[in-house]
Amino acid sequence: MRVLVAPDKFAGTLSAVEAAQAIATGWARHAPGDELDLAPMSDGGPGFVDVLHAALGGELLAQTVRGPLGEPVPATLLLHDGTAYVESAQACGLHLTGGRGAEGATTYGVGELLRAAIGTGAGTVVVGLGGSGTNDGGAGLLAALGATSPSALDAGAAGLDGVTEVDLGPARAAVGGVRLVAASDVESPLTGLFGATKTFGPQKGITEDRLPVVDAWLEQWAGAVDRRLALEKGAGAAGGVGFALLAVGAAREPGIDLVVEAVGLRERAAAADLVVTGEGAFDFSSRSGKVPYGVAKVAEAALRPCVALAGQVLVGSREMRALGVESAYALVDLVGKDRAFADPAGALADMAERVARTWSRRVPE
Repeated sequence: MRVLVAPDKFAGTLSAVEAAQAIATGWARHAPGDELDLAPMSDGGPGFVDVLHAALGGELLAQTVRGPLGEPVPATLLLHDGTAYVESAQACGLHLTGGRGAEGATTYGVGELLRAAIGTGAGTVVVGLGGSGTNDGGAGLLAALGATSPSALDAGAAGLDGVTEVDLGPARAAVGGVRLVAASDVESPLTGLFGATKTFGPQKGITEDRLPVVDAWLEQWAGAVDRRLALEKGAGAAGGVGFALLAVGAAREPGIDLVVEAVGLRERAAAADLVVTGEGAFDFSSRSGKVPYGVAKVAEAALRPCVALAGQVLVGSREMRALGVESAYALVDLVGKDRAFADPAGALADMAERVARTWSRRVPE
């Protein structure tokens, strides 16, 4: 039997590469004769560069950029066949803020990464968006590219209070001649009920009473830059980095679609008997550009069953099937929350072994 193993990261515990290996380890215990094809996935968030490097090869270039709270942080860009790939989470990720200071956290380092990518001479630069701890509408990124304003563009969302004008000319000149792609995992606009602040602000540490205030700052920012772009799909990605990239001419692509193409997932699914995916929390939001839904759609097109392994499963069977997944299995239900976090790779391998007892028999070779 041929099994395609295509999980996302398990946020806070395992990278996508580690998750795929853990699933393969457990599966092989029960079905050592099965052929396992490992295809770690990403939707543009943390792990984007590592996943693409594992699939494409290419050259990794180390960088040091300004972190969201001002400290220097390491980052890496991938150069492959004339395209540079960068990951915004490396410069402004939630893991760098610890869910605090979101009102003052900046995306300046993302702009520095973008400048470094352009400096390689790449004709195309792809920026993976997701997992950010920032909410500054991408103002810091634009400042790093040369944009100017009477307001402080590198002081986080709080720096946008009262902003009335911004000169994007230098930033647009800095990216001139380069094809920019914003690879995002969400379709949220910049502001409003479904915007960056209301949807993702709480997980970044913005308290309920501050959400309207911060959203109002982004409304002012949108008015100073381009209110129409603020309504575009993906403008709210990574706390508004999507908006900033759109403002300097980027095209938006769903991150999962880009990775599906890069790793040849459609062809690999067609050659498999079963597709296994997974992520930390499998819920109905997975339909909005997340890895399990993207992988399940590929499996469906190839007429292959798809099952999901997750830290938590927060949907019922009806919703699960609406997402294209035959069955989903939760680590916390199998081994408990303590072990799921204390030994995530071992726990995931154990769950994969148990899932193999059902599925390796169910689908004939």
